[in-house]
Amino acid sequence: MASKMTRSDRETWTPTREEYTQLWKESRLSIPPLMRIPAAAITAFSVGMTLGLAHGSKMAGLRFRAEHAHRLPTTTTGWYLYHKSKNYHLAYGGLKEGLKVGARLSVLSTAMFCVENLFDVYRGTKDLFSTVMASLAVAGGFSFWNRFSAAETARTAKKGLIFGLAYGAVQDVVSLAKGRPVGYVDFIRRQIGKSSQLQENTT
Repeated sequence: MASKMTRSDRETWTPTREEYTQLWKESRLSIPPLMRIPAAAITAFSVGMTLGLAHGSKMAGLRFRAEHAHRLPTTTTGWYLYHKSKNYHLAYGGLKEGLKVGARLSVLSTAMFCVENLFDVYRGTKDLFSTVMASLAVAGGFSFWNRFSAAETARTAKKGLIFGLAYGAVQDVVSLAKGRPVGYVDFIRRQIGKSSQLQENTT
């Protein structure tokens, strides 16, 4: 009977206002993972869509001009149809490339933020080390999936390391500004405190 009540209570449990506020306060960038990860995916997709749309439409335009360079129209109607067809190819090429790049960035960012959160939970602390490890893990998975060479894998890992250090450092600065604990900062403070206490005891 007690187990049934416990299961029922767990199913109907809802966080109190204080617990909800504490969750926001303790989360990275003051945004809980269940909201931060989808927001990152949407942002990455939007950025990828914009970049892919610009690049794809440009390449589609150059391809269209190259394919029709030997048979340019000679009449007004012909030029109208030429530009109409060109605009269609620009839109189609840009949309296709935009969706491809957007989806790729969205998947990579979702994977990175999910792995980062897993490291946070496993380590019991939130700092740039989790971000760096997540970035390197995703970079390694991306390299393996695309069957990169050793040199390409090293370059991808380097980019992942730089991103992890930069983004992780930004999150740590925000955490410190918000008064949230940062693992390695707390460790350094404890070591300094121990050293100071040891010096006082010796004197």
